[in-house]
Amino acid sequence: MRKKNKRVDAYIEKAQPFAKPILTKLRGLIHKGNPEVEETIKWGMPSFEYKGPFCSFASFKQHAVFGFWKYKLIKDPKGYLGEIFNKGGDAMGNLGRITSIKDLPPDKIIIDFVKQAKKLNDDGVKLPAKPKKPKTELVIPDYFINPIKQNKKAFETFNSFSYSHKKEYLEWITEAKTDETKNKRITTTIEWLSEGRSRNWKYKKK
Repeated sequence: MRKKNKRVDAYIEKAQPFAKPILTKLRGLIHKGNPEVEETIKWGMPSFEYKGPFCSFASFKQHAVFGFWKYKLIKDPKGYLGEIFNKGGDAMGNLGRITSIKDLPPDKIIIDFVKQAKKLNDDGVKLPAKPKKPKTELVIPDYFINPIKQNKKAFETFNSFSYSHKKEYLEWITEAKTDETKNKRITTTIEWLSEGRSRNWKYKKK
């Protein structure tokens, strides 16, 4: 077993009385399932690494939490990781709000999860990429687009811009707090567009 981290020792020592036996037990099971795991503190909580992110636990005033980095890839036929224990996702981690050792799955189940997580990292298996959120359609008010249409070059430039470039101009105009400011920005927008410039052209590297 790898050497334990003194900062993790200190974290457990400072935890609420109910949490100390929970964290101590989880720590032991993690090392039992993967003796090569390394301890550290990340994001203010004990984290365990093995060829990359592995698992972590934390304690709060009234509950503790525990979770695996690649829990979605761990085989869990009985639904311990989220479906049963973390109903509705009301707590960070995979086992919901842990208030006593009785809230934990059986030791052999946790050790099996640890071994599965180890194999995933041994095999270099990565989490699937998160699906990209569809871009919301830009709602362009008439007071913005009509003046631009009056300038052929500006209108052509605006239509040729990417979604993000169009959005930069649109947000700049719609966030104006007064009509006077809004009108000044529209005038500037038409000028810049007629010159083929994006909203933040001043900040681009030459």
